[in-house]
Amino acid sequence: MAALGRHRACPYKGTNYMTVNNQNIDTSPLVDPACYAAATAAIRAEAARLFETGEVTAVVGYRAGRRAGTVMPEVAVTAEAAAQLIFSPGCQNNLTLFLSKAKRDALPKGKVAIVVKGCDLRALAGLIGESQLKRDEVHVIGVACPGVYGAAADHSRPLTADSAAKKCRECKVHLPEGVDLVAGTLPELKELPPLEAQELARLEAMTPQERWAFWTEQFSRCIRCLACRQVCPFCFCTQCLCDRNRPQAVDTSPRPAGNTAWHLVRAMHLAGRCSGCAECERVCPMDIPLNLLNRKMAQELYELYGFEAGTQPQEQGALTSYRDDDDESFIK
Repeated sequence: MAALGRHRACPYKGTNYMTVNNQNIDTSPLVDPACYAAATAAIRAEAARLFETGEVTAVVGYRAGRRAGTVMPEVAVTAEAAAQLIFSPGCQNNLTLFLSKAKRDALPKGKVAIVVKGCDLRALAGLIGESQLKRDEVHVIGVACPGVYGAAADHSRPLTADSAAKKCRECKVHLPEGVDLVAGTLPELKELPPLEAQELARLEAMTPQERWAFWTEQFSRCIRCLACRQVCPFCFCTQCLCDRNRPQAVDTSPRPAGNTAWHLVRAMHLAGRCSGCAECERVCPMDIPLNLLNRKMAQELYELYGFEAGTQPQEQGALTSYRDDDDESFIK
């Protein structure tokens, strides 16, 4: 499976780096909405075929939510339910979350089909590499995805340059590869300013003291709701180390020391594994730019070891393997 795979949080001194000048908001649709309709038709047709032939017991996809433009995950177990599946800019969730062993009980037994965007496909490759499932246990319906809404976008309006998720601005995998079916056709896409890359560069230009102040301020807002953990496909441990109290590795109360420890431990746990789906950042109620941290870790691993998570299933990542030519300059 060859595949590759950003927010609204406040950076340094509390300013919001995703704030848009209301006088300069671009309200023109980013793409023709017909491309989402075409993807929807292709997904429904493939789901109907799979149920008719008995190839799968369920199709994990998206269906319309109760409010205009909203979407929610759907585990369709009948052809009638599959006929309600859709693809739209509201399809933000990374559905591979349901495929880990810890959450597989939510699905019926047998082979299942799943609808994935290119960024989700990287998570699927990672889960296969970590032996959470086998490739032949899942039928992968990839979507030619022009982009999805950012966390604070108005879902009742068409997708625009200003309402698109930051990760979509820099996406390399709008068209997923190595899937069983590609639903839809990718339209011509505008080149958008890489907001997250620009913010990452700004952070890297800071002094260590300034960066520490930035992250201290971000982590101080954390309420330890653990939404970031619950939505992450790679947080599949039966019991999280950070939940244990005998011995206690991390303070579980939302206090500065415990918050910092939690986010740094989680970032290290995801280093070399994170697919960049940015779900953790999207669901954070306190607008903490978690994907910046994960992206920085991914950048370091690529520069040091030439490793990029999710490009293909791998049993060992950069931090769980050793080569004779590994960079050892950090050893003093």
